[in-house]
Amino acid sequence: MKFSEKWLRELVDPATDTQGIADQITMAGLEVDEIVPVAGQFSGVVVGEILSAEPHPNADKLQVCQVTDGSETFQVVCGAPNARGGLKTAFAKVGAVLSAPDGSDFKIKKAKLRQVESFGMLCADDELGISDDHAGIMELAADAPVGTDLRDYLGLDDAVIDVDLTPNRGDCLSITGLAREVGVLNKASVRYVEADVVVPTIDDTFPITLDDPEGCPRYQGRVIRNVNMAAETPLWMVEKLRRCGIRSIDPVVDVTNYVLLELGQPMHAFDLSKLSGGIVVRKATPGEKLTLLDGNEAQLNDNTLVIADSEKAVAMAGIFGGEETGVTADSKDIFLECAYFNPISIAGRARSYGLHTDASHRYERGVDWQLQRKATERATRLLLDIVGGEAGPVVEAVSEEYLPTAATVTLRQSKVNQVLAFEMPALEIEEILTRLGMTLERSGDGEWSVAVPSYRFDISIEIDLIEELARVYGYNNLPVKVPTAELNMIANDESKVTIRSVRSQLVGRGYQEAVTYSFIEKGLAAQFDDKHEAKALANPISAEMAVMRTSIWPGLVKALQHNQNRQQSRIRLFETGQRFLPEGDQLIQENVVAGLICGPRQSEGWSADSASVDFYDLKGDVESLLALGGCADQFSFAAERHVALHPGQSAAIKRNGDTVGYLGALHPELVKSLDLTGPVFLFEIVQAVLLDGGLPRFTSLSKFPESRRDLALLVNDSVAYDDIRAIAQQQGGEFLKAVTLFDVYQGKGVEPGQKSIALGLTWQHPSRTLNDEEINEVIDFVVSALKNEFGATLRV
Repeated sequence: MKFSEKWLRELVDPATDTQGIADQITMAGLEVDEIVPVAGQFSGVVVGEILSAEPHPNADKLQVCQVTDGSETFQVVCGAPNARGGLKTAFAKVGAVLSAPDGSDFKIKKAKLRQVESFGMLCADDELGISDDHAGIMELAADAPVGTDLRDYLGLDDAVIDVDLTPNRGDCLSITGLAREVGVLNKASVRYVEADVVVPTIDDTFPITLDDPEGCPRYQGRVIRNVNMAAETPLWMVEKLRRCGIRSIDPVVDVTNYVLLELGQPMHAFDLSKLSGGIVVRKATPGEKLTLLDGNEAQLNDNTLVIADSEKAVAMAGIFGGEETGVTADSKDIFLECAYFNPISIAGRARSYGLHTDASHRYERGVDWQLQRKATERATRLLLDIVGGEAGPVVEAVSEEYLPTAATVTLRQSKVNQVLAFEMPALEIEEILTRLGMTLERSGDGEWSVAVPSYRFDISIEIDLIEELARVYGYNNLPVKVPTAELNMIANDESKVTIRSVRSQLVGRGYQEAVTYSFIEKGLAAQFDDKHEAKALANPISAEMAVMRTSIWPGLVKALQHNQNRQQSRIRLFETGQRFLPEGDQLIQENVVAGLICGPRQSEGWSADSASVDFYDLKGDVESLLALGGCADQFSFAAERHVALHPGQSAAIKRNGDTVGYLGALHPELVKSLDLTGPVFLFEIVQAVLLDGGLPRFTSLSKFPESRRDLALLVNDSVAYDDIRAIAQQQGGEFLKAVTLFDVYQGKGVEPGQKSIALGLTWQHPSRTLNDEEINEVIDFVVSALKNEFGATLRV
């Protein structure tokens, strides 16, 4: 909101300069955006009167004017089209100093234009920095005193302060509200606008009906007859409006705008002769249209509150008037309206029509619901003084049920001290709140019952009052205290692995994290999980998102499909998320980690081959995850079928014998049905198992040498290496450090149905060197056990 400092000082005149006022209201929460002088810097410009204006003898577009300053007559050459005899205007005499657009000063001198001497200059608004108007020279009121300094006559030693108000401070959208705020901050008295009751001189009224009392609980109107629309708005009012960013239109509109700026109450005037029956406040009917004052036609929504007569809508309530019933130069009788609208009924309506008006700006934030009578009387008095006429009685339609009620809030001094971090004296609390217009009544020791004035509709709870105390006391005066808190060290359970570590491990191995939908297609869910029937959604978005996933694999495979369709061949994706497993009447939400790889093993490059990933690439990635918790020895892999995996390339992931996940190649039928370029390898494992690790323990390094023996065993090709390793570890004794598989061979020299497995067994004693006899004895135990268990023989 823009306001004139001089207008503000008519109501409250604090002992501080312009910048001081701006700083005060900014620190009080009403941020000042800009301070602009109302006119440029100039001197030597007076009110002049053009006595005559004759055509220039040597130029078609120039006139030779005789101009008086009240004591002397000067010849001035002027090119303005509106220069004419009898006009009073701004006259810069010889020696006057004006400001150029670039900020420099220039002095008016005697000049000669087309062989005719000119003694001075007749000025337009833009030449004096008053406005951007340069269509002609200034036109002053006919009663302007000739010879008076123009700065004094127009009161141009003034500044326009632009304040950016927060939505909760609608009470400051008026000069009165700002004056009240400045008065509180400076402990200065405020000269509030008086609005004496206008005694009706006629009995004419216009009926009012509230069909929507919830949206409009109070509506007032007054008939004023025989107004003179040819009257001119007083210069003082035009200037005040201009400095607040509103241009003068006609005296009736100017008065309603003036009251809006002065008191904060929007008003509107109708041409009474164009209204039929009576005023009805109602919702718009479907398909109803209204031509607005700006000439645009609005198709009204049925949630829009309108002012109507007995035949049609005549205004958009609290937003914009209608063109058909607007006051014009031919109007003789007017109907002056003033209403309180519920902010909820106005909020957002203007924006829905692409509008934003001064009225809607205020009504959306809330207008004082007790202000309407005062605004009506104030506007009536101004209209009668300017356009004359005869006023009828004020007619009011009101619904007390829907009017707001004055708030009463309990305030505790202990709470004030706690929030503001210091003990504010009780007398100061009472003094600040009283200056803010509130009424206090002690309701206990250190406790008050505070009655909030009707214009402060933003105060409803105790903390609102405490905020007001802080604002007025001054944020910069509040003590600075650093909060203290005792922070205990949080125990770091080293036996737990974080999900962040799991993600980092996979990212480090070339995977990218994906986030897929929890809802999938019913048929796809069955293809990936035949053990659980996916839970159906009651109101699915689409058929492709009809059930809750029982596995993350379908989403990852869809992401793979999406990428392959966009010429991406090497893909590594993982996801951490929930799967939803039905269990009786319950739905178990289980966190899992799943991944997928497809395409070349290595990124394209001159040193990389084009070999594709295989089962063991994926198995290596999974083993790196299982090793994060330091419990890799608790996990094992067992060949096991899964509906979504290749029958010969699928395995269960087990921990201490319990199945905790699966890995393998995607089933060829799924690869074909989903139109994928394979092969594709996937894993899925319960997240809780990965995060449950073992507590690290320190073991000193042995300084004695290791002893290694290699064994080449012939076994049936159905025997799994994990089973052989388990027997070797079991029989290898307590000093067996590692079992390594370094070769698997089938072919020439090995009987069909058998395979050769080469193991490396390493022993190390912590306190001495093991001798050959000890190692050979253990080797015999291992070989014997493998022979008894699997029929293994040493290969020679």
